[in-house]
Amino acid sequence: MSQHLDNEKNNRKNPQVGDDTSPTSRRLFKGIRFSKNRGSRPGGVLFTFAALTGLLMAIPVFYVVWRSLFAGTDRWMRLLDTRIPQLIWNTMSLTFMVTLFAVSIGVLLAWIVNRTSLPGRKMWQWLLALPLVIPPYVGAVAYIIVFGPRGWLWREWRENEWLLNVFGEYPINVYSFWGIFIVLTLFTYPYVFLIASASLRKMNRNYEEVARSQGMTTSQIFWKVNIPFLRPAIGAGAILIALYVLSDFGAIAMMRYTTFTAAIYYQMGSYDNVSATVLSVVLIVLTLIILWIESRTKKKQSYYQTSNTFKEPDILSLGKWKWPALIFVSAIFFISVILPVIVLVYWSILGLEAGALDSRFWGYAWNSVKVSGMAALICMILALPVVYLRSRYPSKASAIIEKMSYAGYALPGVIVALGIIFIFNQYIPMLYNTFYLVAIAFVIRFLPQAMQSTDASLSLISPRIDEAARSLGQPPWKVMIKVIIPSILPGILAGGALVFVSSIKELPATLLLRPPGFDTLAVRIWVETSEAIYHMAAPAALLIVIVSIIPLRYLLKKY
Repeated sequence: MSQHLDNEKNNRKNPQVGDDTSPTSRRLFKGIRFSKNRGSRPGGVLFTFAALTGLLMAIPVFYVVWRSLFAGTDRWMRLLDTRIPQLIWNTMSLTFMVTLFAVSIGVLLAWIVNRTSLPGRKMWQWLLALPLVIPPYVGAVAYIIVFGPRGWLWREWRENEWLLNVFGEYPINVYSFWGIFIVLTLFTYPYVFLIASASLRKMNRNYEEVARSQGMTTSQIFWKVNIPFLRPAIGAGAILIALYVLSDFGAIAMMRYTTFTAAIYYQMGSYDNVSATVLSVVLIVLTLIILWIESRTKKKQSYYQTSNTFKEPDILSLGKWKWPALIFVSAIFFISVILPVIVLVYWSILGLEAGALDSRFWGYAWNSVKVSGMAALICMILALPVVYLRSRYPSKASAIIEKMSYAGYALPGVIVALGIIFIFNQYIPMLYNTFYLVAIAFVIRFLPQAMQSTDASLSLISPRIDEAARSLGQPPWKVMIKVIIPSILPGILAGGALVFVSSIKELPATLLLRPPGFDTLAVRIWVETSEAIYHMAAPAALLIVIVSIIPLRYLLKKY
């Protein structure tokens, strides 16, 4: 004990080289325990920058919750008696059904493509991930054009007397629960497909050989060996799908189905902001419940591959099931990729003939690039200090900062936009009704994407490089700028690309925050589709799909 006290006194008299913790910084860190990183602290500049980033990311959400507390008992009771129960049922039933079926389709496709003798296996690994490049609201537009009232199929049905005599009136109603269920399922299953495919490729064949030696059939091995090992992948994909369904607005609104996100938007449209905050708080609670269930489930998972030898899994012969499997895979690909693309190309050609690519269109495209590029640049700048602090100086404080930075990602863009409106309208009016608010909303929503990519690259850099730079007298923030950034620049740029493409597709936050006369491609798709002017909406939708291929390349490399 006395030796420890002596060491502490010596450290105070002779601070470490490169430790920039001044008396002011030491007061800032008082009470904050960092894990031992060769006896150093993160430095006041780095910690302050990261802490401010985490705080700014969480303020809109906290503000929405705070405002809802002053909504009044009468308003709360009225909403609880009338709207909220139905919205909870609509939202949770849709979330449950989409998650269940998207997970089932994603796992089945991943197993067929990666573990069987399916013709063109390598090609299908790419093709079945393509629905990720089609925003669900764009997919909804395509399905409305094909299956909706007065759509392509409706016209064929009306002109075919045999169909009318045998089956009666046109039976398909896309503006229903089942319409939005099919659209969201088809465009979210790749989340599970990609993660499950990666897990299946890394699965050790030894366990399957042991199971076969015990007399198990292929189906028994699938349920008793493969599925348990896939549970982490299934859980990760399921939480991504569930959070997406909770936060989706574009496809749900276009299919005329009402969930919390749509109800919040309509309340904002009727200038009832207080009711919108009440509905937002209920949606936040539902989101937290889903995250809690996922964390509890993850704690109970204890399936590990502990064999000392690794053997690549066998490729199973499909035999008589080859053609049924190929038809199933091709059908999923056709209805989720080929059909929407055909619709978009057809209407884009009509749009080109009608002069859709005029100066206004390119103005919308420039607006999209401007706010999305601004958000991507800011995210790349803000992500690094938070990730660097959490990675190199782990503590309760750095963990809290990281979680605060994730606040906007787990919530719908409608709620983020609502918080931004309240804050800037009351406290920073000079920026209110400017396109800067749209960029700020994108930063809050998609900063975690830049953080994930940056963290993946930073994890490959040894902390000893940091220590070497610190020993030369450099403070942590200079080490980060001069040493770390050049080493992980590809990962930072990949994160920026993800943010850019996610921002260019974001609809609800843009609709609520855009200043008068400032339209983006996503907004024009919404407006033109609402008025059934499909030849004007299709070129913008097709351009978004083409641009969205950028993050798909990154995801396929990752998984």
